[in-house]
Amino acid sequence: MPDKARRHLSELDLTGRSFLTIHDFQPAEIVSLLDLADALKDVQKRRVEHRFLEGRAVAMIFMKTSTRTRMSFEVGIVQLGAQPLFLNANDIQLRVGETIKDTANVMSRYVDCIMIRTFAQQDVEDLAEHGQIPVINGLTDAHHPCQGMADAMTIREHVGKLQGTKLVYIGDGNNVAHSLAEVGAKTGMQVVICTPDDYKPDAEIIARAREDAKETGASIELTSDVAAVEGADVIYTDTFTSMGQEAEHDVRLAAMRDYQVNMALVERAGPQVKVMHCLPAHWGEEITEEVLYSPHSVVFDQAENRLHAQKAIMAAVIA
Repeated sequence: MPDKARRHLSELDLTGRSFLTIHDFQPAEIVSLLDLADALKDVQKRRVEHRFLEGRAVAMIFMKTSTRTRMSFEVGIVQLGAQPLFLNANDIQLRVGETIKDTANVMSRYVDCIMIRTFAQQDVEDLAEHGQIPVINGLTDAHHPCQGMADAMTIREHVGKLQGTKLVYIGDGNNVAHSLAEVGAKTGMQVVICTPDDYKPDAEIIARAREDAKETGASIELTSDVAAVEGADVIYTDTFTSMGQEAEHDVRLAAMRDYQVNMALVERAGPQVKVMHCLPAHWGEEITEEVLYSPHSVVFDQAENRLHAQKAIMAAVIA
């Protein structure tokens, strides 16, 4: 078995804990998870077996569709030696009225962990409260913590550090913006969230991240001025219209027209800047195809790192 990954895993004390938001973890725990993710990425690249979860089973509940979450979790579960169970919204009784409490108690008898991708954050919180196994938040309307961990992993790979790194997020103040604020606060980043005034991130989540930032020397800034990209190490964007907001598409597109990540904006940041996007991308809306496939883009490394970051989380909370 891979000694470095095993050592990182043995140093973590997260067994049985749920991964609902990045805020729930100490800065040292977040960094240790990133170190474990790096080690797991290395052994996977070298095709070294690392079946830390042999004989375990992980249920994946999808109330929202996905490409990257589905593939990265399912492949990661298998690589760790466990059995994945894919359950879409129509496969389980939650869709027809069974309570989360009952579902949590039943599934706790069958599997060792639940990953859920859903709408309401409260659903994830309730599942963790009533179950007896770890719950991993694969995405809610409020948070996207697995994405945030993969993002931090990618930034550390390409910028070389997290402490002091200037990350400018541009567009809609959504779940991705929230998790970036949280992971930035835990790792000492200088996070700037640049949105139109009507699309700011949740004030309570930002206030909480700013409190966390005091421990690491991080900063969390809100602005509506895209001049914030000047000198940025990373520019990050996400779709202007998330799932469930399709009826608002035209209004949102008009409101955020000036927040598109295009080559003019990238050049304003400087030659050092890396561009990130959690995908799927909508060319000509929040980002251009030219930028997505430019030398500045680390988007596909970022997508790959979902696999490694989530494997670290699963190994830590299950094993």
